[in-house]
Amino acid sequence: IFKFLGAISVDLGQDRIKPYLPTILTPLYRELNSNYAEQDPTLKNLSQEIIELLKKLVGLEAFSLAFSSVQKQANQKRAMRKKQRALETVANPDIAARKKLKRHKNKAETRKRKIESLRPLYKAKRHRSHALKDVAMVE
Repeated sequence: IFKFLGAISVDLGQDRIKPYLPTILTPLYRELNSNYAEQDPTLKNLSQEIIELLKKLVGLEAFSLAFSSVQKQANQKRAMRKKQRALETVANPDIAARKKLKRHKNKAETRKRKIESLRPLYKAKRHRSHALKDVAMVE
């Protein structure tokens, strides 16, 4: 998709690409600023190359305006999601408590997995699944 965006940008030219610049920059910016673990470095390099291409194509001033608008929009979305999570905690404490318990359980499991990978002979205690016990009718 990034290659396609670059090709379309070059094909449209300097004047016709300007209205679509924020739309094109949004996924490129998201890829540059992402920090998840399984990130592909080739994708990051490609997005950087296309940003440089766009910068040369439309000029620094137009590019800077579009890039700053994309940056501002991403920051607003991030702040809105953070605010929504905080409001959910107040509005629905039971749902928030369940999410928190799930997060802590996952954290503990991750810690156990990490310890097992560092020390192969050590076996961490795992939470037993009571799936059959839950299904069976207990009187």
